[in-house]
Amino acid sequence: MADTEFLRLTDVHSFYGESHILHGVNLTVNRGEVVTLLGRNGAGRTTTLKSILGLVGRRTGSIMINGVEAVNLPPHKIARLGIGYCPEERGIFASLTCEENLLLPPAVASGGMTLDEIYAMFPNLEERRMSPGMRLSGGEQQMLSVARILRTGATLLLLDEISEGLAPVIVQALAKAIRMLREKGLTIVMVEQNFRFAAPLADRFYVMEHGSIVEDFTAVELDSKMGMLHEYLGV
Repeated sequence: MADTEFLRLTDVHSFYGESHILHGVNLTVNRGEVVTLLGRNGAGRTTTLKSILGLVGRRTGSIMINGVEAVNLPPHKIARLGIGYCPEERGIFASLTCEENLLLPPAVASGGMTLDEIYAMFPNLEERRMSPGMRLSGGEQQMLSVARILRTGATLLLLDEISEGLAPVIVQALAKAIRMLREKGLTIVMVEQNFRFAAPLADRFYVMEHGSIVEDFTAVELDSKMGMLHEYLGV
């Protein structure tokens, strides 16, 4: 089993200053899987992504990434283990063109997608390639935020609320892109509030509450878990 694992969190506790946010999180993500973290706002899902990257004040426990213990590594070294992070706030450079934003991130591994491959996946970005980031719509900015990490060669993508507040046509385009990335063999961990978006895409689900994992199940079990999900999420 170990050779199929890309990511394993064991008894992870995370802190922002004196605030104890994650309380012994255990989860596993296998190569090529799409795994979704579900939960209400404040459940600890975004902190879990930031903990994987070392973007919290303090972490304890074990975070194994591609066979490397990362719990004491700084963020730039963690990124070079092959991780791409798409934060909820997107982080687009407003004064740079769409294409300049795409060309900016450094490679963390070989095998990153070319501009042509990215434009084939996101035709909107090719049309807006010379437009400044500030002129892009919210949906185009989100596409750019996802596309930007594909140039880096990252093989584990951490996606935080990428469908939030977007028009249905953009959400459909992002869902199509995630399916294509999965077919390419990338491993994806998504934090999603939009259950309708996440449900058809994920292989497995973890439900978080109060900084802990309270349930985990596979896509095959989804129908039988809807009562529990309604209880935890109100879906």
